[in-house]
Amino acid sequence: MSRLLLICLGGAVGTAARYLTALWAAAAFGSAFPFGTLIVNTVGSFLLALIMHVSGATELISSDARAILTTGVMGGFTTYSTFNYETTNYLREGAWLLATANAVGTVTGCLAAGLAGLAVARLVVGR
Repeated sequence: MSRLLLICLGGAVGTAARYLTALWAAAAFGSAFPFGTLIVNTVGSFLLALIMHVSGATELISSDARAILTTGVMGGFTTYSTFNYETTNYLREGAWLLATANAVGTVTGCLAAGLAGLAVARLVVGR
């Protein structure tokens, strides 16, 4: 099976896990706060860091398995994990300015983009 297809299948697994986690969290904790999103972003950040370190420091995870697990499963589960991994790498390397720029830029940029998307949607469909 091609690597691309395996990554796509991994993405489907991650997406299903995200959906099921969101359903479980809403049932367990209520829907007043996005606990499902918080859980998947936190767990995804942990798992991506674990997978990347193990695959870089050992031969326990092949490059194909790493791509399936990170780009596929974790990519479907959460994209925050990638942002977190990149930012923590800057911090680990002592690149505080880059880490800060990445964190501030991502949070403010994504909030601004979300607000802009909402504004455009309201212009197009009203409400």
